[in-house]
Amino acid sequence: MSPRRDSESENPSTNGGRKPFTRPNSAQRGAREALSRRLSAGDPRSEQSPRRRIPVGLSTSSVFPSGVEEAFRLAAEIGYDGMEVMVSYPRDSQDPDLLAEYSRRYGLPILSLHAPTLFFLQGLWGRDAWVKIERTIEIAKALDVPTIVAHPPFRWQGKYARGFVEGVARLEDEHGIAIAVENMYPWRLGVREVLNYLPDHDPTDEDYAHVTVDLSHAATAGDDALEMIERLGDRLTHLHLADGSGNTTKDEHLPPGEGNQPCAEVLRRLANRGWEGSVLLEVTTSRDPVARERTLRQSLAFARHHLGHHLEDGDVGSATPWGTPQAPVGGWQRHVPGSARPPCIDDKHTN
Repeated sequence: MSPRRDSESENPSTNGGRKPFTRPNSAQRGAREALSRRLSAGDPRSEQSPRRRIPVGLSTSSVFPSGVEEAFRLAAEIGYDGMEVMVSYPRDSQDPDLLAEYSRRYGLPILSLHAPTLFFLQGLWGRDAWVKIERTIEIAKALDVPTIVAHPPFRWQGKYARGFVEGVARLEDEHGIAIAVENMYPWRLGVREVLNYLPDHDPTDEDYAHVTVDLSHAATAGDDALEMIERLGDRLTHLHLADGSGNTTKDEHLPPGEGNQPCAEVLRRLANRGWEGSVLLEVTTSRDPVARERTLRQSLAFARHHLGHHLEDGDVGSATPWGTPQAPVGGWQRHVPGSARPPCIDDKHTN
């Protein structure tokens, strides 16, 4: 398991101080200033020298309101390398037998499960938030899925929120499952930001061993995604690939390249350093099936290009073909029910 930081967190909520409920709204100004600096510098991009072929998976949330099996079907047809399943109200998103069947039928490994910690899933499996994490762990263990994505707690969740950092570490140690806590963003009321997450909406400041960075959330929060991935180092376990304008209070989840986030440079830096995680596309798509498929194809082409998948295998170092991720928690090996080499996307979609 990745070592946790030894230094004590400076966050007042973890050191006995009381975290303020609101603060002046500065995120959008910060995002605009960061974008201005990047564009004035010519928006430089790293040369491509990938050390590992990083897999690109699809989140089932990217086909909402269509179902889980439709996400698997589209991912297989288009050429994604695996799946992230959003555990939600539909029965098949909670059923390990059905998920294993989808994995076998479409030849796609399940790279991660997203625990039902979203605001609109507060009623799933009762009000005990730890139950949501623990039941997701049981599904992950049944499927040999090594990673769970979870949101940080809401500040009104009391004891769960106050003990979340320590509780995550305990469950990781007990079950051998990585719980990659995802960055979020403040809610905004006029000129004030409501600090609705504890210990913080930014998990990079906390003592988590595993973190998911969502580029759309970084845009909404006004966070510098490049600085976040550099600061995290090996603690970065998953990347939710999406885009955002940084000029709205909404969580946009635009296709990569349609906002102003450094999606291309993030992917290039991760590939060049031989990052051992997975990229999961998590975007909003049209209800029109033709438009949806077009978005998913274009997004995959974007990701593959900037990860260097278009380069010859001889230029990708010693990476295993199709980059099956090493387990982020020490030692165990991933098993995919009925696994097979995922289908490759056509050349016409990788240029």
